[in-house]
Amino acid sequence: MNSTEHSHANKMVRPYEIERLHYLDNLRALAMIGGVFFHAMLAYSPALHNLWLTADREQSVIIDIVAWFSHLFRMPLFFVIAGFFVAYLVSKRGMRGMLFNRTKRVLLPFIIFLPLCLWAIVASLMSAVATVEHKSPFLQMVAQAMATPGTPPPPFSTMHLWFLYNLMFFCVLTWVFSYINWSHLYKLFSAIKPLPFVLLFPLLLIPGLLLVESPFPAPDKLLPQLWAFGFFGLFFALGYWIFSTQNFIDRFQPYYIALFMASLILYAAYYFFIPKEFTFPSTPFEFPQNIIVKLCEAYISVWMTLVCLVAGKRYVNSHSRTMRFFSDSSYWIYIIHLPLLFAVQYQLMDKNWGLLAKYSASVGITLLIGAVSYLLLVRWTPIGWMLNGRKRAVNKTETVAMTQ
Repeated sequence: MNSTEHSHANKMVRPYEIERLHYLDNLRALAMIGGVFFHAMLAYSPALHNLWLTADREQSVIIDIVAWFSHLFRMPLFFVIAGFFVAYLVSKRGMRGMLFNRTKRVLLPFIIFLPLCLWAIVASLMSAVATVEHKSPFLQMVAQAMATPGTPPPPFSTMHLWFLYNLMFFCVLTWVFSYINWSHLYKLFSAIKPLPFVLLFPLLLIPGLLLVESPFPAPDKLLPQLWAFGFFGLFFALGYWIFSTQNFIDRFQPYYIALFMASLILYAAYYFFIPKEFTFPSTPFEFPQNIIVKLCEAYISVWMTLVCLVAGKRYVNSHSRTMRFFSDSSYWIYIIHLPLLFAVQYQLMDKNWGLLAKYSASVGITLLIGAVSYLLLVRWTPIGWMLNGRKRAVNKTETVAMTQ
């Protein structure tokens, strides 16, 4: 470790090392597993019916209302927690140790599992093109493209693993920015009161959001997306600073119900303006509608992230074997869930079941296969060590989970 890393590590405040923060482990798991529920919803979304591979005949506006609300804060919450964990690693191991750990736990799984997930999705897609009778509009387009010689291949995508790709960039930028003196900004951030924070911080997200359509898509391209750095990157930075800010989350405890209600009100306006049927390429919003939509996105994402952090600390800040297994397996389940989910939903497209039955079956089968495969193939194997580290007994005052 060089002198800069020593200095940075020594200056990093460690208010969270006293006890293990179970609620952050549990919230991270909920954000991961929430991806299974979210992606399963998209098959029954009227708005995405023409653009989603497994779009089903069964659709419901309620699906869209729930899906796009959760979409606004699920991944921002994940990146806040990811930034917090990276700050912990820097305080414990220095910048070099943090980068080594994130390379092993983030970059290596991305490199290994992206090709495997792509292969699995293509394989199930080929099968669906040949066997599914009630094809989705997008599946019909794929079938037509396959039957037309000379059709160019689709652009490369990091798919649902985009979060690992972007997270690794954020970790590298953490190291780059460590050579800048942030002490004045840190003092300002540490002293800010809840009301100015919830009013001003969302405005920092607006420039990034103005670079992309709404609802914001997954930044899954191989070329890093600037808007994602100005949006998810700021949530990552927020989590990084929260680690060194004593009782930051507790400051919002008196306001989290009000923030939740305000988010619902803003979401009503947001949902009114966003398209009820998405197209590609999307039609840009006109002024001032565009500004209203972006403001709603920014404020809801920040406010609901704070609501989740406060509620998590109040209600899921406890240890149990069930939650520990849930937390440990969530990373693996998320990595493999999309190929599994697509394979299951292709089989359901020709079934004359109701929406609730199809949705429950697709989520339930995906989670069951993910959990069982984790138990049998991952937990005590090198794959599990790569994703979660080697298992060992810990006591209540350790923060071992922070390194995951």
